[in-house]
Amino acid sequence: MITSRSLLLAIAATCLGLIIAALYLQHVQQLLPCPLCVIQRYLFLAIALCCAVGAYGARPRLGAGLGLLGALAGLGVVGKHLWVLAHPGLSCGIDPLETALNKIPTATALPWLFRADGLCEDARDTLLGLSIPHWSALWFVLLTGALACLLLRRPR
Repeated sequence: MITSRSLLLAIAATCLGLIIAALYLQHVQQLLPCPLCVIQRYLFLAIALCCAVGAYGARPRLGAGLGLLGALAGLGVVGKHLWVLAHPGLSCGIDPLETALNKIPTATALPWLFRADGLCEDARDTLLGLSIPHWSALWFVLLTGALACLLLRRPR
């Protein structure tokens, strides 16, 4: 059976891989991230950080628990994103969430990673038949399941 440390490191690596994929889509494919996409990036990074600290710290279950909270928050954000996609015409110009997100210190220091320039309802481009928010939802479900399983099993 896989150890808790190995699973936490695999989850952290997966989340970092998803961020790299998002950066590829943004900078190579020219798909601008919307505010909800940027919030999902923050959550993927939070999950990666919690899992990495949990893997190397004295309390891996704490890292898994905090990672699980991040994954559940991600499910909520991506659920809102999918709802926006299912109800076209909800945008009313400049999104106040975009303005607030772009003023956060991480967005001003790392605009190539955290600047929201797109519209949430424009995330309709597909990759292997699924939109990017659908892929994000799938990954948040998988991460939630993996972290929940890790917390429910006996410590190793």
